[in-house]
Amino acid sequence: MSSTDSSAVPTKPVRIETKAEVDALVSEHDRVLLDIYTSGCAICQSIEPVLGTVAKATDVVVAMINPKTDMSIADEYTIRSVPTLLLFDDGELVGRLDDGFQGAQAIIDFVENPDR
Repeated sequence: MSSTDSSAVPTKPVRIETKAEVDALVSEHDRVLLDIYTSGCAICQSIEPVLGTVAKATDVVVAMINPKTDMSIADEYTIRSVPTLLLFDDGELVGRLDDGFQGAQAIIDFVENPDR
């Protein structure tokens, strides 16, 4: 998929429920930002509209998953707190952001430069 093919990149977060869906999304798209959240988490709820902004402002596919729907997610990615944002580039996990609430610009900066 080329970065100029904007029709293939959703401009809002997509909700997924299983590890298989994560794997499919990561294999189908060049870049994926995965938000791992739980219901009832106030910080998780407050970051959701921020992720919508990130989806519109970047070429990354933003996806959201509650690990309660597939506990293997928590094990595979060693989730200790929520929200946790995982950045995948060409199928590889290249970045992790798990420092609580982050504003849109901080997440955009993370997506553009995960090594900082």
